[in-house]
Amino acid sequence: MANDIAIAHKRIRLRIPKDYHSQPVISRLVSDYGLTVNITAAVLGANAIGDGWFDLDLQGTIGQIDSALSYLRDLGLQIWDNSQTGIW
Repeated sequence: MANDIAIAHKRIRLRIPKDYHSQPVISRLVSDYGLTVNITAAVLGANAIGDGWFDLDLQGTIGQIDSALSYLRDLGLQIWDNSQTGIW
């Protein structure tokens, strides 16, 4: 039960394909899942052509973070977790 209310941080790297540029993917992490999202780095092509790469620091309960990650996976987005690699 403590995990449901304890605030946690998770850093991820997310690739958002150009097909998703018109969708508020990151905004939904805030509005639908109640997370605080800090974009720590981003790479976008000129005029937002091509895929976007975002380093995100997610803050919320473990349940909120897990639900948000499930949402991103359901969209088929590539997610890297720096706790697995220890880099970036």
